[in-house]
Amino acid sequence: MASQSPSSVSPTPGSTFSPPEEGIKWAKTINDELQDICAQNDENRLCAFATLPLSASPDDVAEEIYRLYSLFFIEGTIFSTTGLGSGLDDPALDPIWDALEDTQTLIFLHPHYGLLNEVYGPRNAGYGHVLPLALGFPLETTIAFTRMWLSGVFDRFPTLKILIAHAGGTLPFISGRIESCVQHERSFEPNGDGGKRGPKRDLRTVFRENVWLDAVVYSERSLKAAIDLVGKEKVMFGTDHPFFPPLEEGAEKWTSVETNLTAVAGTEAKDMAMGENAVVLLGLSI
Repeated sequence: MASQSPSSVSPTPGSTFSPPEEGIKWAKTINDELQDICAQNDENRLCAFATLPLSASPDDVAEEIYRLYSLFFIEGTIFSTTGLGSGLDDPALDPIWDALEDTQTLIFLHPHYGLLNEVYGPRNAGYGHVLPLALGFPLETTIAFTRMWLSGVFDRFPTLKILIAHAGGTLPFISGRIESCVQHERSFEPNGDGGKRGPKRDLRTVFRENVWLDAVVYSERSLKAAIDLVGKEKVMFGTDHPFFPPLEEGAEKWTSVETNLTAVAGTEAKDMAMGENAVVLLGLSI
């Protein structure tokens, strides 16, 4: 590739909205169009994350993952927090994890559904999108990934690669508490007699070996916690663009973009996060 920078486009987190046969058709159509869009860019500066037909069978999803491997500009796949509909701890996902690991296809885990409206209380409508986006999305991501780890996905598929949106949700702040709860859970061997095997690999190791984070957290303090969790070489700049446009008419700068730029600039990852880390992770030639 002559001159490629880590700029990516991605669809919604999985084609779950249609019947299985329609999901397969639309996933292939969307992914082929993404490939064509990136290929038509004169400077070869675009790559894409694909969508998967998650309403189809695991074998059909795995087949599309192997097909994606042949598409030059597809560098990963976006993945919903619900998987096939029962969460990321669903054993039925194993053929999909296997295909993703076998092809070393990056998973971009992104929230989509939020939490139940009842969680936000009866006056939620008066707060606009603040509670669902500021709290719902990060907590949705945190719960999804934790279920994935608890069920032993990273034990069975130790070289999976996963990029988690929004700097990992709340994981940089509560990962220690999650691990402590596992260490004291009596239903897990060897803590008690529950007879259920807990995760073999500790959470800290999984973060260091399997996880990357984007920097869409709008705070230097929060970003430093994310860097401490996974390392400065595993955090990448990102934005919510084109969402969160300026409220002021005619404004040229986007606060959402500028805030993230400022946050990254104040950390030890300021140079690596602005492109170098993505180039390494995605295997780009620049």
